[in-house]
Amino acid sequence: MKQLMFIPILCFAVGLLFPGCGRKMEADSPSGAPPPAQVVHEEDSAGFRVDHPEQFPLATAGEYKAAPELTVTGVVNYDVSRSVPAVSLASGRAVEIKARLGDTVEKGQLLLKVRSADISGAFSDYRQAAADETLAKAQLERAKVLYEKGAIAEKDLEVAVDVESKARVTRETAIEKLRVLGVTDLKNPPNGIVDVYAPISGVIIEQNVTNGAGVKTLDNSPNLFTIANLDHVWIICDVYENNLPFVRLGEYADVRLNAYPDRVFKGRISNIGPILDPSIRTAKVRLEMRNPGFMRVGMFVSATFYGQQQETHPVIPKSAILHLHDRDWVYVPTIGSKFRMVEVVGGKMLPGNMQEVTGIQPGQQVVTNALVLQFTTEQ
Repeated sequence: MKQLMFIPILCFAVGLLFPGCGRKMEADSPSGAPPPAQVVHEEDSAGFRVDHPEQFPLATAGEYKAAPELTVTGVVNYDVSRSVPAVSLASGRAVEIKARLGDTVEKGQLLLKVRSADISGAFSDYRQAAADETLAKAQLERAKVLYEKGAIAEKDLEVAVDVESKARVTRETAIEKLRVLGVTDLKNPPNGIVDVYAPISGVIIEQNVTNGAGVKTLDNSPNLFTIANLDHVWIICDVYENNLPFVRLGEYADVRLNAYPDRVFKGRISNIGPILDPSIRTAKVRLEMRNPGFMRVGMFVSATFYGQQQETHPVIPKSAILHLHDRDWVYVPTIGSKFRMVEVVGGKMLPGNMQEVTGIQPGQQVVTNALVLQFTTEQ
């Protein structure tokens, strides 16, 4: 009885193991269409095998000769040699501000007015010096007459001449001091206002005075204004010490503004910092260039330096490069119908949708469209 029950159970198990028995095989693909590529992954380092590799065209890496490049970041700065402070030679209090930080000013333009007691003191010194000179002249004329008549000795005449000369020098010094303070009318008493004018044309890049603020003289006081001529600017870049051989004094670098990436300018290398930053091991490199009109202090730029000797780099179609996990890869055919992934480093773009790479050799073949093969391997 047990044997009779075992036979149906065995037949049922066989049916489960071979469900396709007795069914008709369907056609693999429509008539005339190529069969889909089948990818077989292998555990060795040879990569993976594809049943129909002809579906993935290959491209041969070409050659491109160019000088090696080094691209670094930098910042636009004003030319220190073209910046001039605007100061007041009289102490007092600012009563009227005529310009502000960031304004463009012309040479001789009024910047501010300062009410100062120094002017009244200087004008008082001038009047006293003028009176002393008048008296000294009269005494000299009297001494000449007395000397001609023999009433005084020659030494007394010489003393009168010396006093008159010193009085004249004192008056001229007082006049010059008034002119420095901005007083030109010596007949009428000044109003105690000192005008401060722009020494050059440019942009105000620093302001240290406001209405009502106290104004000191030059000793140990900040500049009221600092004006920079931005017709020429500096580009300050940080270059790692290992890359310093790319940088040579007097040569030119390509400068691109982050705000205008499609425009390329030329900057001349005028200085290479003699001291490295000990924390990041970089040197300051200064480029000098003419401002095209829209460069602003503080803008970020990229500067490209070029080596002296040309190098040969492989170039492949841009579509042959697969960007995966922040790295670049290409598919390279191997023996049989196998492909393997090779890591490369993408370089600059070239005409014809080509791109420089490192990691393969010129003449080596790669899959023209890496994305299609990658999609196939994921199926």
